[in-house]
Amino acid sequence: MRPLIALLLCLALPVSALAADGFISRLLNKPVPGGVAVLDLGDGPTAPQARYQGKPVLVVKEEGKRWIAIVGIPLSVKPGMQQIEADGQALSFEVGAKHYREQRITLKNKEQVNPSPANLKRIERELAEQTHAYQQFSARQPSNLLFDKPVNGPLSSPFGLRRFFNGEERNPHSGLDFAVGAGTPIKAPAAGKVTLIGDYFFNGKTVFVDHGQGLISMFCHLSKIDVQLGQELPRGGVVGKVGATGRATGPHMHWNVSLNDARVDPAIFIGAFKP
Repeated sequence: MRPLIALLLCLALPVSALAADGFISRLLNKPVPGGVAVLDLGDGPTAPQARYQGKPVLVVKEEGKRWIAIVGIPLSVKPGMQQIEADGQALSFEVGAKHYREQRITLKNKEQVNPSPANLKRIERELAEQTHAYQQFSARQPSNLLFDKPVNGPLSSPFGLRRFFNGEERNPHSGLDFAVGAGTPIKAPAAGKVTLIGDYFFNGKTVFVDHGQGLISMFCHLSKIDVQLGQELPRGGVVGKVGATGRATGPHMHWNVSLNDARVDPAIFIGAFKP
């Protein structure tokens, strides 16, 4: 009798695992610094409220069955155990290690490496604007979590690169670059609302699109912006055109994805993540 019971338990395990491992989980669950963790929140009648590092977290129902939390992990998080809070209860998850390589860039404009006091004030003001935009958490549900590529072209500089400008280390690369020509139309990878437009010292012409519940895209270095503040964009709607404004060595499309105010690897959302 005992062998039969053991066999039945073994047969039951895959069913249980599949219930918490649907398409979204398989696509997005990359729990590394700069990645995404997907946690099972159960099958209650209403969406649980979840927070990570004091910030609200995206919660969706996977394939009409179980609630899942989709958690953005900052690049600064060290490998090891982390926790979210869901309806007052702590849920743990493990962050694995990931190596990010270096990138060395030479800039002719020395102001873009060591800005003057006047430009530092401008940069501080612009950073505050963008930080505020990243911290927004709207109630809308994202229309899709498998994103379209904003442009059709090869990936160039990946997310997370340790960057050195003229030999001096600066912040890691917070987005994903595509090698495409100037003037290429940039399309929204998912439906969303335009929440910030600017022309910034480092980022150049920039557009933020809020996809819902703290999931936000940022496109920068544009040559032209084709949207207005507050505009609702459908999936595939044109945001603007590729350029080289701000701190850029040439035309390319730079795309950031932010989740619960953590910049994460956009490659995860287009099925192009590399461990």
